Amino acid sequence: MRELLNSATAGLLNMNNADSSRLAPQMLAELRPLWRIAWPLLIAQTAQIGTGVVDTLMAGNYSDADLAAIAVGFNIWLPLYLIILGTLFACSAIVAQDFGAGRIERVRSFLPQGLWVAVALSAVMTPLCLNSDMAIALLGLPEETAAKTSAYVSRVGLGFPALGIFMALRYHTQGLGITAPFAFASVVGFIANVPLNYMLIFGAWGAPELGAEGCGLATAASMWISTLIILLYVLTARSLQPYLPTRWLEGPDWGRISEILVVGFPVGLTFFLETGVFSVITLLIATLGDAAVAAHQIAINVWDVFYIPMISVGSAMATRMGHAIGAQNAHGVRMALWVGAALSTLIGLLAMSLLLLFPDAIIGAYTQSEDIRELALRLLRLAALFIMIDVVQIVGSFVLRAYKETRFPFIVVTLSYWGLALPLGYLLAIHWGSSSPEGTVDFWYTTILGIAVAAGLITWRVRRILRSLD
Repeated sequence: MRELLNSATAGLLNMNNADSSRLAPQMLAELRPLWRIAWPLLIAQTAQIGTGVVDTLMAGNYSDADLAAIAVGFNIWLPLYLIILGTLFACSAIVAQDFGAGRIERVRSFLPQGLWVAVALSAVMTPLCLNSDMAIALLGLPEETAAKTSAYVSRVGLGFPALGIFMALRYHTQGLGITAPFAFASVVGFIANVPLNYMLIFGAWGAPELGAEGCGLATAASMWISTLIILLYVLTARSLQPYLPTRWLEGPDWGRISEILVVGFPVGLTFFLETGVFSVITLLIATLGDAAVAAHQIAINVWDVFYIPMISVGSAMATRMGHAIGAQNAHGVRMALWVGAALSTLIGLLAMSLLLLFPDAIIGAYTQSEDIRELALRLLRLAALFIMIDVVQIVGSFVLRAYKETRFPFIVVTLSYWGLALPLGYLLAIHWGSSSPEGTVDFWYTTILGIAVAAGLITWRVRRILRSLD
């Protein structure tokens, strides 16, 4: 983070003394619109995480087999979801630059092309969910759990067509700097998911008792509800009408579609690989014993809590930078980076302070096992370091996405996580190690090494881009 902040600071110091005296008001002026974009994203993403928590709690109170089915099934459909989300993120970056440049006609004509990509992605991912039983069979699960997992994933897949449309609308409005509708739709979807889960899992109010399959149906229904809400907003909000197409049903513009895929598909693959490497590491740690995987899961859950606000701030920063890039406003680019980096650093420092000052209280909320507590205590200290390094990686990645440069972060994540952290962790913890719970610490060491390499490479690339502003 120091290098990123130094880059932004260097640009700011080039201002004359009169401008420097107005630095604080300028930062506050940038903070307001950036936070206006960020806080709905924070609420929306918290609601989406909350949906998974509700699913787990209700399934756990129904049966162990259904809980296991949802746990496995979630890790099957989540990567497909992230490919859709990441690919359509390109719409936000493209719209932000066009909006900042005042190219309103390009903004208006862009939404139908985003919807074409959304429909195409859903057409690929939905059948994968509906026919997931072949992949699930390879996992060697008990027969009952495998059947429940397949039913759960296939029912979630029914919501994927809505998911694609939702993401296309979300990122179009986010590119304009409008995120409150996304937050509202996500919260309503989360609220609706609770009674739907209860009704379809337990068979309440005359509904069939479906267990994990019912949870999948509830998840799909909440996706459709959220999509209908954001669609209704887009169609009726007067403030959006100047940025919507005159005709929604337009033929594919292969140039614009290619632009979305070139920018967005590497983002989708990056999200997929980031999620995948942590899933593989968790599975490998599970071979080291129950205490190992439990301590690891505690540390990962705590990291998730702080990851959400950092991602929200980073996404808002990228939108504000996109507006400034489109307007060819170098000062605006620097101010958005400065404020976004400062907010992310504050979140990281808060996280580090809480993890280092109150580890016993945090661990006590999860478990009273002494074996788990001792290992989790060591992992939380490492998590504090991991979060601070991750701040650099997150800020830098969103800076590159604002510039529509997404292939470089994809290559960096592939090399640092899959080429370095994962194989080195396996060698230290399992191949050369004693396969004891202590190996979990080795995995965290190598993961920190991987994120540090990623952060360094991304910072190097960001510095090169920022020099072009001088």
